[in-house]
Amino acid sequence: MAVSLKASKEGLEIVDRERRKKGWQATAVAWYSAAKTSEATLKRFRRKIPIQQDVFVAICQAVGIENWEEIVDNTPTMQTASYMDFSVYDDAWVGRESLIQQLSDRVTSSCRVLLLVGITGIGKTALAEKLVEELRGDWTELRDNFEDDKKASDFASVALEWLEKWGETVPKEERKPEQLLRRLVKRLRENRYLILIDSLEYLLTGNEEEGWGDFADEWWGKFFVSLLAESSCQSRFILTSQDLPTKFEAECERYRNLWSCQLLKGLEIPEQVALFQKAELDGDLELPHSPLRVIGEVYDGHPLALRTIAGEIKGSYGGKVRAYWKDNSRYIEEVKEAIDEARNEGIVQGDEDRWQLASYTKVLRRKIKERIEKTFERLKNDVYDAYVLFCMASIYRCEVKEKWWVINLEDEGYSEERQKAAMQTLRERYLVEYGGIDDEDNRLVGQHNLIRSVAIDHRLILP
Repeated sequence: MAVSLKASKEGLEIVDRERRKKGWQATAVAWYSAAKTSEATLKRFRRKIPIQQDVFVAICQAVGIENWEEIVDNTPTMQTASYMDFSVYDDAWVGRESLIQQLSDRVTSSCRVLLLVGITGIGKTALAEKLVEELRGDWTELRDNFEDDKKASDFASVALEWLEKWGETVPKEERKPEQLLRRLVKRLRENRYLILIDSLEYLLTGNEEEGWGDFADEWWGKFFVSLLAESSCQSRFILTSQDLPTKFEAECERYRNLWSCQLLKGLEIPEQVALFQKAELDGDLELPHSPLRVIGEVYDGHPLALRTIAGEIKGSYGGKVRAYWKDNSRYIEEVKEAIDEARNEGIVQGDEDRWQLASYTKVLRRKIKERIEKTFERLKNDVYDAYVLFCMASIYRCEVKEKWWVINLEDEGYSEERQKAAMQTLRERYLVEYGGIDDEDNRLVGQHNLIRSVAIDHRLILP
């Protein structure tokens, strides 16, 4: 767990004295820029709220204080704060600075429920934990994860667990869902809780006729509606999900200012470069066609894949990028050439493609492909039509007209209603990537390169 520190009253006076010598205002851009942090974090420092130690030190050093220990509040109460452990976010974090600032601002203002969505491995949990670290202060933190099917996920069981964890005694006769809902909402309204819920998709259910995305336990939906309906609320939720909770979205539409949904995509090129640099892999990163830059491009900036590859280069190849490239370049270049053919020569269909982006090393198979396979397994079990459509669409190397996707189902005798329902399911699971509008006003859609590499395998075994 990261060490957090807060400033004492006397320490803050010392900081302000040094800050004024530089002619800086209390939250000057020059100050938090020099400390390589955000305005929100600087404000928490000034409010004597605990922040991560390395950031605390950087803020002190930015005004010329090297002996930062004299700024720290060492009172015993400092040791009583209870913070959640981070499972993904660590010192290797790079990028998304502007997004972090935007989301932090939302949560500290009116946003009671922040939903982070996107494909597996795209960085939802890491970003959620980074936001918790950014917001860390006078909250009581709590996290829950529903990926474990042995864990009770019905609303009543979870609500009771939370309340008891917070010290409430709930009589047996008051443990019905409606009573627990009222008690929990009251608790959240009157106290400052920061709650991170991972893998919300495991709370969702549905069917091919009515669609997917409703809560399996209707009381979860009622809970979030009730939470948003309150005139005020001190607590905040950060949720991560691979699926859009459509019922939640529909029923909470009237509270649009109080909740927000953020779709995550891959890292931008500068962020990819920063990731490899932080892993101490320079590899001629200034050259757009260098091995690491090509890897970043082919993997669409997928954070987990890039970190996995960087880790393998460091561990198995002693940090030598050229050695890794010598062994594995054919798998990457095959994809790069296919994409270039599609975009530059119009050869968009790749029936013979056998991409192995998720499986050309044992490490990738274990850390990447196994996670993607869970996504396909859920899709296949939940909405088979959508699974078939997605697998068949893997013949396309890049974005194509949406009707080219659904025509595959039409050729198999699927009705127009089933085609539309399957496509909508893929949208709600963020498996469709939009590529804009073409010159003929057709919407273009595609698959993430990494996901396509697994979809190809599944297409080849379709009955």
